[in-house]
Amino acid sequence: MVDTFCATWKLTDSQNFDEYMKALGVGFATRQVGNVTKPTIVISQEGEKVVVKTLSTFKNTEISFKLGEDFDETTADDRNVKILLYLIFGINQSTVTLDGDKLVHVQKWDGKETKFVREIKDGKMVMVVMVSVVS
Repeated sequence: MVDTFCATWKLTDSQNFDEYMKALGVGFATRQVGNVTKPTIVISQEGEKVVVKTLSTFKNTEISFKLGEDFDETTADDRNVKILLYLIFGINQSTVTLDGDKLVHVQKWDGKETKFVREIKDGKMVMVVMVSVVS
């Protein structure tokens, strides 16, 4: 259940984050800042919706969604991942699902797919970022 993730988490390490930022076209200097930023992630549930807040000295973001349903999202790098674009053109969508004990957030944009996989290990939330080209 998503309840397992509902807490305040402090990022201590991120896997593949530099590769993710490179795929987005983020410049070297900004990637260096991004790689040392250790945000606080607050996950909560409000009725049927899950809310994920990412708080840092660099930038704060918030997404709200129902599990398994596409939703509009403006990412930290200001990409608009909008449902309407996906419905009309088959591009740009965000979806979050539970896959066993993992919270999986998928963004599809510009022929690419980003997958954020969060899971709890030894009382800590671990997130792995994967970027691939969608054929």
